[in-house]
Amino acid sequence: MQSLFSNLKASGAELEALLGWSNGHWIYEDGPYRFYHQSFKVFALQQSTLAIVSALQALAPDRKLNDWFSQIVSEGTGQEFEHEHNRQWLSITRPIVEAFFHARFFLEMAVRYGKDLDAPPTSLPSGWAAFLYLYNLR
Repeated sequence: MQSLFSNLKASGAELEALLGWSNGHWIYEDGPYRFYHQSFKVFALQQSTLAIVSALQALAPDRKLNDWFSQIVSEGTGQEFEHEHNRQWLSITRPIVEAFFHARFFLEMAVRYGKDLDAPPTSLPSGWAAFLYLYNLR
């Protein structure tokens, strides 16, 4: 856990920049809008999700990420729009949005606790505990 924490502290500026980017209009606001608008542009959220996952994995490259998280990301990425997806919109695109939101949540927790904590705490705030689950450390 100390290695993860050290990497988190060292990567704080890059993670904060990534969070700012992912909170921007064309990702955080436009992506979910495109889901409800039934626009193929929702598929662009996949690249954002993968960028976030890559940054999170880099914090602990020797650790496998949480199985549930990995499954959510797997089901919400690797899709290419096809016109017949319009007939199954929810089943095809909801996993894309879900994967983005899960990845963004963990990025937000990384940034928050990377700033707020001076050392790994013994009494765990919920967000920090969730972040540890990502790395199977809880």
